[in-house]
Amino acid sequence: MADQPRILFCHCNYARVVPEEVKQGVLDGLCQSGRAFEAVADLCEMSARRDPSLKRLAAGEEPVKIAACYPRAVKWLFGSCQASLSADRTEVVNMRELSADDATTAVLNDAVEPNLPADGSVAATEGEKKI
Repeated sequence: MADQPRILFCHCNYARVVPEEVKQGVLDGLCQSGRAFEAVADLCEMSARRDPSLKRLAAGEEPVKIAACYPRAVKWLFGSCQASLSADRTEVVNMRELSADDATTAVLNDAVEPNLPADGSVAATEGEKKI
């Protein structure tokens, strides 16, 4: 369906900051949904390697949902590779703070609620500590 956002799922294989049960629950939900999605091993590692595929992942006119961790971290990971995400078309689903059910519901919801922080600020997400 053309009005569905692209979905990107981060396995967080190396940092291991996302609870395993949440990652597995979201991944299972994505697989069972029949929706197309792209999974990557670890966005942090991709950013550290300056992987050119981050630019491809950030490109496109359609909205994107990224199941990963904190919105500010995801924004900076992409930005450090000159692969800026569109602030008005990107929603980061924070698997560090949400339950598997809540994160799955959020990532599969066709409505995109942009939540990338403005430059120099932190994301305004419920429960996240402001620093």
